[in-house]
Amino acid sequence: MEQKDIEYFKTLLNDMLVEAQQKGDSTLQELSGDNELFADPADRATAESDRAFTLRIRDRERRLIKKVKEALQRINDGTYGICEECGEEISISRLKARPVTRLCINCKAKQEQDESQRG
Repeated sequence: MEQKDIEYFKTLLNDMLVEAQQKGDSTLQELSGDNELFADPADRATAESDRAFTLRIRDRERRLIKKVKEALQRINDGTYGICEECGEEISISRLKARPVTRLCINCKAKQEQDESQRG
């Protein structure tokens, strides 16, 4: 991978990290400000459902932050863009589609096929 590509992905991943952290912070502020009492059980159920949905989104953001940090560490280590399964380079188009990926498209397809066969 060329240096300009590495710089591109480093910038992209840093931007993703900042955005995910900002979303996480706003989610926490929303959740901490929710202390309303509801007289109607249906309103309460809706609020609890919304809260559970927000927590699931927050969990996804937390996992994304972890993956982005790991990808940035791979850039620093010089292993970014190399498939952890076969050792081949991951295509630039795959990295643009999924910057945090660890596997080339062939190894990922094989992994998904194995998972679907196991059920």
